[in-house]
Amino acid sequence: MNALRAEYRIHHPEKILSPGFVVFRELVEHNLNTMIEIAGDVGRLRPHCKTHKMPELTKLQLAAGITKQKAATFAESEMLADVGVKDIFLAYNLVGPNIARGVNFRTKYPDVRFAVTADDPASITQLGEAMTASGTEIDVLLDVNPGRDRTGRPVGDEAYELYKQLAETPGINPAGFHLYDGHLHDSELKDRQAAVEEYWALISAFKDRLEADGYPVPKIVCGGTPTFQAYAPMTDPVIELSPGTCTFHDVGYDAAYPDLQVFTPAAAVLTRVISRPTENRVTFDVGTKGVASDPPMGQRVYLPELPKGKQVLQNEEHLVIESDDAGKFQPGDWTLAFPRHVCPTSALYKEATVIADGEIVGHWEVVARDRCITI
Repeated sequence: MNALRAEYRIHHPEKILSPGFVVFRELVEHNLNTMIEIAGDVGRLRPHCKTHKMPELTKLQLAAGITKQKAATFAESEMLADVGVKDIFLAYNLVGPNIARGVNFRTKYPDVRFAVTADDPASITQLGEAMTASGTEIDVLLDVNPGRDRTGRPVGDEAYELYKQLAETPGINPAGFHLYDGHLHDSELKDRQAAVEEYWALISAFKDRLEADGYPVPKIVCGGTPTFQAYAPMTDPVIELSPGTCTFHDVGYDAAYPDLQVFTPAAAVLTRVISRPTENRVTFDVGTKGVASDPPMGQRVYLPELPKGKQVLQNEEHLVIESDDAGKFQPGDWTLAFPRHVCPTSALYKEATVIADGEIVGHWEVVARDRCITI
């Protein structure tokens, strides 16, 4: 364990099944405090819960004064509401059966300020009709496309007409814009800041145009973790900051964005050696069912105790490392594998084992990993 830093000590690893998702509570608290410090005002934060999907971590955020949350699924939204979050933004366009789920959510949680996104006129009409028929209403943010081309509409006349439709559709409250710029991958913060500032000039002018015509734009939910520090210095009061990954942080962002190294990876997978098939190979039990497999093969985890090891094979239950240091490990030995992408990794586990000061202090259920809880 010499290559693992002291903050990752675990006194009784034999009590943890592997592969097992482990969360280091002190490091989570450090990341939350850093998030608040960067924001400057806790009221500006609307962190994305997709990274953790856990009620207990949401409670830590509430205790820290973070009262607004962002989600990607109805299960995440329901998890947030069940622990007492009263301002929830489901950053997703409602279509098909999800429109009825939106009605059901508003009915089940009438005291929650609930918002969704939209970028299509027919869907806006259907959503408004469903809300009106149920005797309720819903906040809707226009999904703005800043160049990612995944969802949304670029600012301009088409977007203007969509926002006007939101304002004029019964059952819908126009609640502002959703601005997610996940395509900005520049390593240097100054380059991300330049890109954000260039597009913000368009967004700001678009907001002014709408407000001058009597259509309020009360908030703009901006960015994700990579652009968090680009938006944070901006002073427009409508800005809500929406980092997510930095709650746990991961080695992918740690390597790609030097400015995000103020956060510390707070979650890992405890894995054990199950075989030494050759002299220079060691096989661990963290397969594709144990860690997010959206990064390329060979880059899905980082093993501090085998930093130069080559990940030559990964199947559902196996990860084979080729290394001159393979002899340091024998079947039954354990180590920590740090996910390159932590958000989908957490969804692979029913619960996380929580470590504080090296001791196992509890288990946090990953409640919202499913697509549906009751709604």
